[in-house]
Amino acid sequence: MDTSPTQADMSSNAEGIGAPVRRKEDARFLTGRGRFVADLVFPGELHAAFVRSPHPHARIARIDAKAARRMPGVVAVFAGADMAADGIGPMKSLWPLKMPDGRMMNEPPRWALARGAVRHVGEAVAVVVAETQAAAADAAERLAVDYAPLDAVASARDALGAAAIHPEAPGNLCFRYARGDAAAADAAFARAAHVTRIELVNHRIAGAAIEPRAVVGVPDPAGFTLYTATQVPHHVRRLVAEQLGLAEGAIRVVSPDVGGGFGYKGKHYPEETVVAWAARRLGRPVKWVAGRNESFLSDNQARDHATRAELALGADGAFLGLRVSTIANLGAYVSTVGAAIPSAIYSGLLAGLYRTPAIFIEVTGVFTNTLPTDAYRGAGRPEACYVLERLADRAARELGLDRAEIRRRNFIPRAAMPYKTPIGPTYDSGDFPSVFAQALAAADYDGFAARRRESEARGRRRGIGLACYLESSGVAPSRLAGMMGARAGFFEAAEIKVEPDGSLRAFLGTHNHGQGHATSFAQILSDRLGVPLAKIEIVEGDTAAVPYGTGTFGSRSIAVGGSALDRAAMKIVAKGKKIAAHLLEAAESDIAFAQGAFRVAGTDRALAFAEIARAAYVPHNYPLETLEPGLVESAFYDPPNFAFSNGAHVCEAEVDPDTGVVRLLRYTAVDDVGTVINPIIVEGQVQGGLAQGIGQALLERCVYEDGQLLSASFLDYAMPRADDLPNFVSRFDQSQPCTHNPLGAKGCGESGTIGAPAAVVSAVLDALGLDDLEMPLTPERVWRAIRAAPRR
Repeated sequence: MDTSPTQADMSSNAEGIGAPVRRKEDARFLTGRGRFVADLVFPGELHAAFVRSPHPHARIARIDAKAARRMPGVVAVFAGADMAADGIGPMKSLWPLKMPDGRMMNEPPRWALARGAVRHVGEAVAVVVAETQAAAADAAERLAVDYAPLDAVASARDALGAAAIHPEAPGNLCFRYARGDAAAADAAFARAAHVTRIELVNHRIAGAAIEPRAVVGVPDPAGFTLYTATQVPHHVRRLVAEQLGLAEGAIRVVSPDVGGGFGYKGKHYPEETVVAWAARRLGRPVKWVAGRNESFLSDNQARDHATRAELALGADGAFLGLRVSTIANLGAYVSTVGAAIPSAIYSGLLAGLYRTPAIFIEVTGVFTNTLPTDAYRGAGRPEACYVLERLADRAARELGLDRAEIRRRNFIPRAAMPYKTPIGPTYDSGDFPSVFAQALAAADYDGFAARRRESEARGRRRGIGLACYLESSGVAPSRLAGMMGARAGFFEAAEIKVEPDGSLRAFLGTHNHGQGHATSFAQILSDRLGVPLAKIEIVEGDTAAVPYGTGTFGSRSIAVGGSALDRAAMKIVAKGKKIAAHLLEAAESDIAFAQGAFRVAGTDRALAFAEIARAAYVPHNYPLETLEPGLVESAFYDPPNFAFSNGAHVCEAEVDPDTGVVRLLRYTAVDDVGTVINPIIVEGQVQGGLAQGIGQALLERCVYEDGQLLSASFLDYAMPRADDLPNFVSRFDQSQPCTHNPLGAKGCGESGTIGAPAAVVSAVLDALGLDDLEMPLTPERVWRAIRAAPRR
């Protein structure tokens, strides 16, 4: 007989799933008790300062460290040659893309300290280690490097076929990736009544979390500990161990409190390898904390796509075929998953929410003399959404259809679920027409004309924008990722340790850097085990304490990590039933668990969860012949598929034609993120994502000129502020939970960033009567566009 607990056994409570509980961790942060890498101090600690290239492309002719070594407090100066002499290997990506024809992408070697040449401004050339940070920084300024500048290229289109940045990548080509059926797409276009064509740029942006990256390497006789502000401790451990030639178990990686990650802190960086190597070589702790300008010059950047897309339509506006050709700027090197984002992830979302029977996608990954690009909140999904929604808007205008109507005619209906797209992914659940209808109603779409007239009476131009998005959250499954070249699994792991008093600690391979895991995960456990939140502790971020896990990125923590936790909780309940059956002298099959108590069905005989825990650790009356003492269980969860979040966003914007200033007046988002564990936290995630998506649409942009990064400070890189944002109307549709994980959860952390750029641009174009305007929609760019083109 199967005695595993069922959903009927589980109880909900005021602190369980769905409860709007305030975050447990906030009091600690608000009272200054957060503990970040920069806060850590170790006896004998040294400080590192990196010498970085001022050139986008140059040969390193000579490094003269004599003056730097003579500076007070300097302990050592290292360059790439020193690491080479120690046999330190190259940095390797974690997802080396396997192209559909079976060939692997070109991956030139990347060294933690440059060897022979530099290929982007900010590339680390040497490191100075000194007794104080000030001494290290002063000495770094005295280190002399002679460079022989080489031609540089920052644009992906210009780089393709130009002189090679790497000898291993002729023509600067990293990969050519194709997906879909070209012949079927060609046939669809041949029979189309209308074809809509568009050229788009999804520009480059930076992450700029409130906490800059920081690393401390601490050697000790028992091993080596690397403290780093990362989202993926186990991935960093693996990659650093590979370069240093160490067993993974010889390195402990600890990621304590992290002040925002946004994907770019979920990647491995050269400084982690250099600091670890220097600390081991010197036998003393070594710390590096980035300054803000240094972050702009060394952190991964994101997006940077140039796309040509065309949509084939029938006379009635039905989507018949889609062809997309994108050139993706990877920067100077392949970052951790930098090749997979614009290829496997981006291309897999280009069916969107629409029934397009024939799709063909080509993506070309190109090297340039810029910082590497990799994941940033959304990671391939905002780019895909932007292409599809801009096409839908333009097709509607060209066919004389309302923009909402063309979407209605092409949505995949709920009855079609599960729906297999022509490019591979299968959507398990979703009611796209209903979510869209809810968004239009909440935004009063039908009443927009009156609001537009009111703005016009004040000399303003008002527009309304639409965007429907699909998100592949909870990157999975491991098997599929492996088929595409990934060197990592995408499962998650959880362990629950119940203490003798019934309190518990849960250890997960995920990482909390603002998402509220200490609360959301505790709510899952409270719901499943009936334990109060005050008696639940969540532990993450220490490879010596938690089970091997994948980390937090791609909106995966609840959908994947939460599912592993749920499975472990099921095992706790199952063992608890065995103990209860023995103590209550009943058949195990007669034991039910609800509201934190094990009860003999149909009777009032029951034992509380804490009583079972005590019996497990004080086994005076215990079935020792069949059951081990203790109450500790673990579980892994590797999803069989992505969890497909989706939603519809409606934005209203007003433009001042005299200044070009865009003011967002209303923003409505209806999101299907599956089961909502904590509505307060999910609301915060959605609004944070919206702020970042709006930032890209209106303000943020990395600017290169001749390979030099001109936007390397907050004086030049504009970030969204509170007064740039409207009040958000945010609602959740939980009617279509994920069908293949035990929580029914889908990701929520990136939804706002995915839909917002398309919705904002749609609104501004509608206000101005224009067909195209490149992001970011700065006042100057909008002002010039108004004067350059008549309204349609």
